[in-house]
Amino acid sequence: MWNPSPVNLDGVWTVERVSGALPPMAGVRKRIDGSSGVTVAGPLRMWFDVRGNELRYRAPFVGLVDFLEAGDGEWLGRATCFGREFGRFRMRRVLAT
Repeated sequence: MWNPSPVNLDGVWTVERVSGALPPMAGVRKRIDGSSGVTVAGPLRMWFDVRGNELRYRAPFVGLVDFLEAGDGEWLGRATCFGREFGRFRMRRVLAT
Protein backbone atom coordinates (compact mmCIF):
# COMPACT_ATOMS: atom_id res chain seq x y z
CA MET A 1 0.00 0.00 0.00
CA TRP A 2 1.21 3.51 -0.81
CA ASN A 3 2.72 5.33 2.16
CA PRO A 4 2.83 9.16 1.96
CA SER A 5 5.30 9.50 4.85
CA PRO A 6 8.79 10.83 4.06
CA VAL A 7 11.28 8.20 2.96
CA ASN A 8 14.97 8.29 2.18
CA LEU A 9 15.53 7.22 -1.40
CA ASP A 10 18.84 9.06 -1.79
CA GLY A 11 21.50 7.08 -3.59
CA VAL A 12 22.07 5.00 -6.69
CA TRP A 13 19.76 2.07 -7.38
CA THR A 14 19.84 -0.84 -9.79
CA VAL A 15 16.52 -1.56 -11.48
CA GLU A 16 15.25 -5.05 -12.34
CA ARG A 17 12.11 -5.89 -14.28
CA VAL A 18 9.66 -8.06 -12.32
CA SER A 19 6.65 -8.23 -14.64
CA GLY A 20 4.54 -6.48 -17.25
CA ALA A 21 5.39 -4.50 -20.36
CA LEU A 22 8.75 -3.21 -19.17
CA PRO A 23 11.77 -4.00 -21.33
CA PRO A 24 14.77 -5.92 -19.96
CA MET A 25 16.48 -3.51 -17.58
CA ALA A 26 20.10 -4.68 -17.52
CA GLY A 27 22.26 -1.68 -16.68
CA VAL A 28 19.34 0.61 -15.77
CA ARG A 29 20.01 2.82 -12.75
CA LYS A 30 18.06 5.40 -10.78
CA ARG A 31 20.04 8.20 -9.13
CA ILE A 32 18.10 10.05 -6.45
CA ASP A 33 19.16 13.11 -4.47
CA GLY A 34 16.51 14.66 -2.24
CA SER A 35 13.46 15.76 -4.17
CA SER A 36 14.67 14.80 -7.66
CA GLY A 37 16.43 12.12 -9.62
CA VAL A 38 17.06 10.51 -12.96
CA THR A 39 16.55 7.09 -14.50
CA VAL A 40 19.55 6.22 -16.69
CA ALA A 41 19.19 3.61 -19.42
CA GLY A 42 22.17 3.75 -21.77
CA PRO A 43 22.11 7.23 -23.36
CA LEU A 44 18.50 7.88 -22.23
CA ARG A 45 17.97 10.18 -19.22
CA MET A 46 14.49 10.41 -17.70
CA TRP A 47 14.31 13.11 -15.01
CA PHE A 48 11.74 12.91 -12.22
CA ASP A 49 10.58 14.60 -9.02
CA VAL A 50 10.25 12.62 -5.78
CA ARG A 51 6.92 13.07 -3.98
CA GLY A 52 6.83 10.76 -0.96
CA ASN A 53 6.92 7.25 -2.43
CA GLU A 54 6.20 8.47 -5.97
CA LEU A 55 8.63 9.25 -8.78
CA ARG A 56 6.83 11.70 -11.11
CA TYR A 57 8.57 12.02 -14.46
CA ARG A 58 9.14 15.38 -16.16
CA ALA A 59 8.60 16.35 -19.80
CA PRO A 60 8.67 14.69 -22.24
CA PHE A 61 7.67 11.76 -19.99
CA VAL A 62 4.78 13.54 -18.22
CA GLY A 63 2.14 11.00 -17.18
CA LEU A 64 4.67 8.37 -16.11
CA VAL A 65 4.68 7.77 -12.35
CA ASP A 66 6.50 5.05 -10.41
CA PHE A 67 4.81 4.10 -7.13
CA LEU A 68 7.26 2.56 -4.63
CA GLU A 69 6.71 0.22 -1.70
CA ALA A 70 9.40 -0.75 0.79
CA GLY A 71 10.42 -4.40 0.58
CA ASP A 72 12.99 -6.44 2.46
CA GLY A 73 16.09 -4.27 1.90
CA GLU A 74 14.79 -3.06 -1.47
CA TRP A 75 11.94 -1.14 -3.06
CA LEU A 76 9.22 -2.66 -5.21
CA GLY A 77 7.80 -0.39 -7.90
CA ARG A 78 4.69 -0.14 -10.04
CA ALA A 79 5.27 1.71 -13.31
CA THR A 80 2.17 3.60 -14.44
CA CYS A 81 1.19 5.77 -17.39
CA PHE A 82 -1.70 8.18 -16.77
CA GLY A 83 -2.80 6.04 -13.83
CA ARG A 84 -2.67 2.64 -15.56
CA GLU A 85 -0.10 0.12 -14.38
CA PHE A 86 2.00 -1.38 -17.15
CA GLY A 87 4.80 -3.09 -15.23
CA ARG A 88 6.51 -3.88 -11.96
CA PHE A 89 10.16 -3.56 -11.03
CA ARG A 90 12.56 -3.93 -8.10
CA MET A 91 15.16 -1.37 -6.96
CA ARG A 92 18.24 -2.31 -4.95
CA ARG A 93 20.66 0.24 -3.55
CA VAL A 94 24.17 0.21 -5.01
CA LEU A 95 26.49 0.10 -2.02
CA ALA A 96 29.62 2.23 -2.02
CA THR A 97 32.81 0.16 -1.94
